[in-house]
Amino acid sequence: MLSDTTGTWSPVALSADLPPATVIPAWTPAGPIALWRSQSRRLSASSDRCPHRGMRLSHGFVRGDALSCIYHGWSYSPTGRCIRIPAHPDLVPPETIRVAVQQIEERDGIIWVAVGEPAVGPPPLDHLVPLRSLMLEADIAAIEAAVGAQVGADGLIRIVDYPWIRLLPAAQAGSTLVHVLVEEGRNVADRLVASRIAEAVRRGAETGRKDAA
Repeated sequence: MLSDTTGTWSPVALSADLPPATVIPAWTPAGPIALWRSQSRRLSASSDRCPHRGMRLSHGFVRGDALSCIYHGWSYSPTGRCIRIPAHPDLVPPETIRVAVQQIEERDGIIWVAVGEPAVGPPPLDHLVPLRSLMLEADIAAIEAAVGAQVGADGLIRIVDYPWIRLLPAAQAGSTLVHVLVEEGRNVADRLVASRIAEAVRRGAETGRKDAA
């Protein structure tokens, strides 16, 4: 997670994991969010709670440019405003019915969500491309111990013996989401190696956490 004095950026997902007309659950230090992409490819990060009955919006569905709750179908625009209540089709929902949304940006194949108001955008990942994401039942300190390297100022962990592999960690509630990145131009064999290295890091970090407990 990259921070400045006014806010932070959290890398919540890979672009490839969120095709158009899709919603998935995600998490930032501000809490759970419904991360969704409209059919017109617009991204939004909404609070993961419908204000009607409290159902998780990440369990809902996307139609057109709206996210709808799975429970009663209340629909929300990318700005968070409620735009449709199926039980009252002729009603224009009042402005007060809305869900909170967070600033969101997509860069270099990574989807970033802001917590607070960062003074600058998310960092560029020069000459790196995302490969996959893993959820580790370990904190960032355990991951650093498993790798033998610490998170750098750019938010990345470098694999010492494989300098063309980077790990981009994002702390979650009791776990860590890790995005695996490789340098541009790496072939299929190298990508398989990177995936196996990431799995080895997962095993080492989770084992280390259990041993520490």
